[in-house]
Amino acid sequence: MPLALCCMSHSPLLDLTEQPAELTADVEAALGQARRFVRDFAPDVVVLFAPDHYNGFFYRLMPPFCIGLRATGVGDYGTADGPLDVPWDLAHELAESILAADIDVSVSMGMEVDHGAVQPLEKLFGRIDSVPVVPVFLNSVAAPLGPIRRVRLLGEAIGRHLADRPERVLLLGSGGLSHDPPVPTFATATADVSHRIVTGRPASTTERAARQEKVIEAGSGFAQGTVPLRPLNPEWDQEFLDLLESGDLAPLDGWSNTWIEEQGGGSAHEIRTWVAAHAAMAAGGGYESTYRYYRPIPEYIAGFAVTTAVPKGAATA
Repeated sequence: MPLALCCMSHSPLLDLTEQPAELTADVEAALGQARRFVRDFAPDVVVLFAPDHYNGFFYRLMPPFCIGLRATGVGDYGTADGPLDVPWDLAHELAESILAADIDVSVSMGMEVDHGAVQPLEKLFGRIDSVPVVPVFLNSVAAPLGPIRRVRLLGEAIGRHLADRPERVLLLGSGGLSHDPPVPTFATATADVSHRIVTGRPASTTERAARQEKVIEAGSGFAQGTVPLRPLNPEWDQEFLDLLESGDLAPLDGWSNTWIEEQGGGSAHEIRTWVAAHAAMAAGGGYESTYRYYRPIPEYIAGFAVTTAVPKGAATA
């Protein structure tokens, strides 16, 4: 079964703010490279590894991993709302296969996905329903988090299962590298925010607009040096990308969650989506990188990267 990989950062500020022309053109060129890669590969289905930011998953029940058997975009930060085209049989069989591999994974008949899942689909395919998608949620925000080794094992189980299928599958990972945006934590949230991230109470239009404005102001202030968010860490980001490019993911097992947060910030745990996608690619027969873009972008509050990879030997075949 043919596999290909594309991983990219996402940011709620990508389409909500006007940035210098050079920055916008640079990021668009990287996304354009990814679009051409995906178009040339022409996947039959996408397996999408994505986090959530308390828009679809909440503390009332927070699984470490979840497969969406049906899924809908919530429409946050200007991204599209509405249903994704989830192939039921493939998603259900994937969940069964992961469980049979001794990896605990939940399933959802009503998964709600936010910009972390929707934005890459829009950037690469134009619409969220233009290609069949199996969404794989990885908790990357809500402590406590399991060890990153478990993420690697999840990815490997997915890759082994996909290796036996006939479809052309794009493994799509969506997450920032080093970044520490104003995402609430249960330990520090106000009583009202704590109630929302536990119960999943839908944000009102006013609350959603206020949250959006807060993030826009944080990005602008961070770029100008007036908002004291944790600095981006390009050196750590590049080390992570080097490790993925090497194809040897074993050293990741020694990366503790505490160390990841110290190096990259509270939302750096989104690298889990990249790890799962690359582990799946490795288990499917190995891979080699074909494209790599990286830029620390304070305006987006993110170490921003785009990468692609193909099966080992395919780039020179």
